[in-house]
Amino acid sequence: MNDKQYDVNLRYGVDPSQSLAGKVAVVAGGLGGIAMAANRMLLGKGAALALLYPAFDRGVKETAAAELGDERVSYIECDVSDPDQVTRAFSQVEQRWGQIDILVNCAGYVQLEPAVDTAFDQWQKHLAVNLTGPFLCSQAAARSMIARGKGGKIINIASQAASIAIDWHCAYTSSKAGLLGMTKVMAKEWAAHRINVNTLSPTVVLTPMGEKAWQGEKGEEMKKLIPLGRFAYTDEIAAAIVFFASNGSDMITGADLMIDGGFTIW
Repeated sequence: MNDKQYDVNLRYGVDPSQSLAGKVAVVAGGLGGIAMAANRMLLGKGAALALLYPAFDRGVKETAAAELGDERVSYIECDVSDPDQVTRAFSQVEQRWGQIDILVNCAGYVQLEPAVDTAFDQWQKHLAVNLTGPFLCSQAAARSMIARGKGGKIINIASQAASIAIDWHCAYTSSKAGLLGMTKVMAKEWAAHRINVNTLSPTVVLTPMGEKAWQGEKGEEMKKLIPLGRFAYTDEIAAAIVFFASNGSDMITGADLMIDGGFTIW
């Protein structure tokens, strides 16, 4: 066989069980609706977790800890938009677990209002939580992954709103569209270190935040634009997170997976 031929009988070694045994996953915004669904699945696949949560979620943390325990889960209070807090949080993760293999950027903020009425502080808050936070956490995770030399997975939760126009979503869309661009650059720069960086772009997900934003007639009208005729459930997003965290996604980087019931095919 010469150098230009390939053995088509070779296989990469994809693990169909998607085991994450021995892996450590950091979940930013780790107590939200999507995050909690992902936490359960990641634990079920054998991963250890470090959940970053904001100060206002202290009460939620107690509820989550009662369910998830602390044997394979650590809970770290962190404002992901603050560089110093992010640095301290990731240092704590390494001190307890010794490694970081997976990062899931789930922290999110949305306030729906017309572009002409969007106050500057609201604009800044969307960018801080939805773009600066994932940047700081991804940077910290990548530094750890590169130093360890074992590769890793970074999964950013974007939105269908990053790719299409939806009324009253100007600040939110801008922050999530920036996340798509950031992800592509990081994917290209860090591919040599075997770090995969991808985004998931859900439609409306039935979290407390999503349900509040899309109650009543507005929600019914929105569902008419979704070919499958419904909103997404948190475990559907979690299943995609597990796939991107597993070795079955090792050939996927810089990609955006739409989980939108066909909304963006119009």
